[in-house]
Amino acid sequence: MRLNEIKDNAGARKLRVRIGRGIGSGVGKTGGRGGKGQTARAGVRIGGFEGGQMPLYRRLPKRGFNKWRRKDFNELSLGSLQKAIDAGKLDAGKPVDVATLVAAGVLRRPKDGVRLLGSGELTVKVAITVDHATASARAAVEKAGGSVTVIEAKVLEADEAKRRKTASKKAGTGKGSKKSGDE
Repeated sequence: MRLNEIKDNAGARKLRVRIGRGIGSGVGKTGGRGGKGQTARAGVRIGGFEGGQMPLYRRLPKRGFNKWRRKDFNELSLGSLQKAIDAGKLDAGKPVDVATLVAAGVLRRPKDGVRLLGSGELTVKVAITVDHATASARAAVEKAGGSVTVIEAKVLEADEAKRRKTASKKAGTGKGSKKSGDE
C-alpha cells in the first residue's frame, strides 16, 4: 500500500443533491418545496401556527423563574476546607476569608462570595468569614472550637422602608387599610 493508493470506503464521501437544476434532474422547478407562497421561500415563520387554533406553546402554562441579578456563590464544603488545611495551603490559626481561600488556591475566583456547606468533617479550630453558612456547617465549625462570621448583606434604606410598608399593608395596619370597625 502506498500513500497514493489510500482512499475512503465506498459510499463514505457522498455529494449533496443540487436542487433546482431543471425539470430533467428530478428535483427541478420548485426544488422540492411544493407550490407557491411563504413556505416556498427561505425564512419561513409559520412553524408554530396551527391554522388559527390556539398554538401549543400558548396552551401550556409558563413555569419557572430566573432571578434578575442572581448572586453566584462559591460553594465550599467542610471536607474541602479540612483537606486544604491538611495539605498546608491554609493556616488554621489565621482567619479564613474569600481572599485567603483564593490566594491559597482553594477557590478559583471570588465570584459573589462563599457559601459554607456542612458536607465533610472538620477537625481543627478555624475562624472563617463567609457570606452564607448552612446550619449544619455552622454547628460543625463551632463543635470543632472555631467560629463562623456571616457577612451581613447591605440593604439600601429605601428597600428596607419599602419592605416595612409592604409588611404593614399585609398586616392591615398601614395607611388607608380597612379595619374591621371602620365600615
